[in-house]
Amino acid sequence: MSTHFRPSRRQVLRNTALGFGSLALADLLHAADAGGAPKPHFEPKAKRVIFLFMKGGPSHLDTFEPKPLLDRDDGKPYPGPRPRVVFAKTGNLLKSPWKFKKYGQSGSPVSDLFPHVAGCVDDICFVHSLHGTNPAHGGAALKLHTGSDNFVRPSMGAWIAYGLGTANANLPAFVTVCPTLAHGGVNNWGSAFLPASCQGVPLGNASTPFEKAKVKYIENPALTRDAQRTQLDLLADLNREHLAQTGPDGALEGRLESFELAFRMQRAMPEAEDTSKETDKTRALYGLDDPVTAPFGRQCLLARRLAERGVRFVQVTHSDDKVQWDQHGNLRRDHAKNAREVDKPIAGLLKDLKARGLLKDTLVLWGGEFGRTPTVEGGGNDGRDHNPEGFTVWMAGGGVKPGFRYGATDDYGWHAAENKVHVHDLHATILALLGLDHERLTYRHAGRDFRLTDVHGTVVKDLFA
Repeated sequence: MSTHFRPSRRQVLRNTALGFGSLALADLLHAADAGGAPKPHFEPKAKRVIFLFMKGGPSHLDTFEPKPLLDRDDGKPYPGPRPRVVFAKTGNLLKSPWKFKKYGQSGSPVSDLFPHVAGCVDDICFVHSLHGTNPAHGGAALKLHTGSDNFVRPSMGAWIAYGLGTANANLPAFVTVCPTLAHGGVNNWGSAFLPASCQGVPLGNASTPFEKAKVKYIENPALTRDAQRTQLDLLADLNREHLAQTGPDGALEGRLESFELAFRMQRAMPEAEDTSKETDKTRALYGLDDPVTAPFGRQCLLARRLAERGVRFVQVTHSDDKVQWDQHGNLRRDHAKNAREVDKPIAGLLKDLKARGLLKDTLVLWGGEFGRTPTVEGGGNDGRDHNPEGFTVWMAGGGVKPGFRYGATDDYGWHAAENKVHVHDLHATILALLGLDHERLTYRHAGRDFRLTDVHGTVVKDLFA
């Protein structure tokens, strides 16, 4: 059990009276109760996270990290060492088809793919030296989301929900908007052995039309709220008797709490999902007036609405059934398509959060499961292979340095070379910004203590404002 939990008197009494399992779970059941919410280990810089996941692996070399030597040596053999394990056969060096310019007072370079995000660089903290270990989508996505590429482990959002609870008892602590069902699928937003109430609540999935990205079965047309309340009370009575005989049962207790949360969500979630009362100006800011940007724009607008209503971790996935960001070929066409869909909505989200005073304590994280190689894939001249050895993510708000660039890949962009940041380090840093010590946020399971960073991770304090 996490060492930082101290149950309130109210929770102890509730646990004793109902027999509903462990004190750690009781903390989560009423995380929003006065005096009963889980407390951070130290003063947090951020209260919540919005994770913008670019499924498939956007190219750092074509978006946020220009490489002059790559431009100079276009078409020549790569002169450095290649990784021992590669995903596919690659050829000679391939320069970026897009031009880079420096923006803002910080002078941060951004390619022509992201003209709207370019206007926000003075609020962004770029990390150009992230690296992982797995060149396959499934393993790399799981590594980024859960800290492990070969075991089922709780996701980052689930750990944060476990550590901090929700600031709104009528909404989940963790919501995932249009998540992908491939390459790790539900494990990317699952709770594994953590309490079931920590898992992400999905709004649609990657193949769901954006206007239908809602929580399923949020309404019960067959029963009134009073009738549902009577059912739940009867269920609690029956299980009270059952647990008195059998003792704590985490799976059962998690299921009961999910029933209670679903009941409370019937009023709160439809209101949070309803964007119809947003002003025309706000809707245009997110690109809802353009069919190209409207799908991801609505996802970003939902993220802001959920975050301001107390959801701790909101994951927003840009993906589809065909293209994603995985350009082994058609790099020029499909990276441009993807960027057009997300550029304005992302910039709109940053500007909206800042205007509402939310950016200062909301950590926005952008990135994919890996980057792309500086070499061309196969024998063509319009694609790049997977590259977990060095790539870019960026953060904004939530206590990170604005207008800041940290780390770098090598001269051609294949390997993280300067101020290297492993995925475990990124997780440790995110938890620290939320006031959580990654070495203390643990959960006892199968005879040992587990944590998001396992036995690794170093907080990158140079990123702190």
